[in-house]
Amino acid sequence: MRDILSDLVAEQQFLDQSLQRIPIKIWDMVTPSKPWTVRDTISHLADFEELGADSIAGGDRIKRWQNASDLRPLRQEAIKKGRAMRPQDVIEWWRGGRAKVVEPLSHLSGDTRIEWIDGDMSARTFATFRLLETWMHGLDIYATLKIDVEDTPRIRHVCWLGWKTLPYAFKHAGEDYEPVRIEVIGPGYSRWIFGPDDTDQLIKGSASDWARIAVRRIDPAKTRLKVTGEYAEKALQVARAYL
Repeated sequence: MRDILSDLVAEQQFLDQSLQRIPIKIWDMVTPSKPWTVRDTISHLADFEELGADSIAGGDRIKRWQNASDLRPLRQEAIKKGRAMRPQDVIEWWRGGRAKVVEPLSHLSGDTRIEWIDGDMSARTFATFRLLETWMHGLDIYATLKIDVEDTPRIRHVCWLGWKTLPYAFKHAGEDYEPVRIEVIGPGYSRWIFGPDDTDQLIKGSASDWARIAVRRIDPAKTRLKVTGEYAEKALQVARAYL
């Protein structure tokens, strides 16, 4: 767990530091994930950290999300709360939630099961999802701030989760699924491979492109990913490593 938690904290701190340098008026600018503003985005992250902390502690708040037929009203509650707060207070809300997640996770083994919205998952996967959400929403904020941010080796976690959630993504899209292999090159020419050796369904190329496909932050047509096979081609259209 130590490596994923270290990367999670680093990703959160990077976004936190970026927020410290922006004027207050920027907080209510709409991000590419319309209609959410910068304030709304951090409010959502803060609320999900608190939800995660409650679930790790064995609370039952997660049941409300599990039983909801539409998650949008639940997300909107956090948005409404954040809009009534000062920007710095929203940041403190997020920081407090982060601490309440990372600290208990550091005492768990990686395979401990944690309840989440669409079922339970290992503590390691849960931590990876928290990193992915931070990175994904960070992209929206950096785009709003017009900040060019270079990818770090932490992106490998997003790439892995993008592959790991492909069965869920295909099911969500109402499509049949066959195993897909992902071969990507990340920062420092690191090579990351996910998926079986014996499949003819293959996606190759930039880790940056694949990670952004996984969180629907780029049009597949604007990537240079090389695709072999019907299911690999479909993966570019349906991949979504989030709820």
